[in-house]
Amino acid sequence: MDEAELVLLKQLYQQVLVDEFPDRTITAGDLQDWHHMWLGNVYDWAGCVRSVNMSKGDFHFAAAAQIPRLLDVFERDCLARFTPCSSLNREDLIKAIAITHIELILIHPFREGNGRLSRLLADVMAVQGGAEPLDYSIWDANKSAYFAAIAQGMAGNDQPMQYWVDLALGETNAPA
Repeated sequence: MDEAELVLLKQLYQQVLVDEFPDRTITAGDLQDWHHMWLGNVYDWAGCVRSVNMSKGDFHFAAAAQIPRLLDVFERDCLARFTPCSSLNREDLIKAIAITHIELILIHPFREGNGRLSRLLADVMAVQGGAEPLDYSIWDANKSAYFAAIAQGMAGNDQPMQYWVDLALGETNAPA
């Protein structure tokens, strides 16, 4: 199943970042559409917000009953505020991606694929801002620090996530 999801994710990246690049404000509906385009041939619930509560270890994601309201807030406070990212300098782009990434991970709107979809959104934002997609190898190599940055974001401190976004953007990967 992992291999099938990876092949389908590559197709989604091609469609979103190349074929139909959204050089406009991203919406929660776009995220649901992307999720459905990606996993719709695999899961009946693809593109639908989850109706079950979920956790990872001791960490509990947003309660399922709150997801529609939280996505509305996310759309207003993050997506409408930050996208498109075409007018942002590097520092503002990093902050926008960090905040948006934290919030989407904490909402965890889907049963599967939230992290990968959050990365796709970060890549769309980076490309909107004139950069290349992020290099996530540093996040993958430092998972505990990445998860700690998400936890700090939940506490209102997005600086650690900004650090990881800055690293993933790289030196030559972001606008001036």
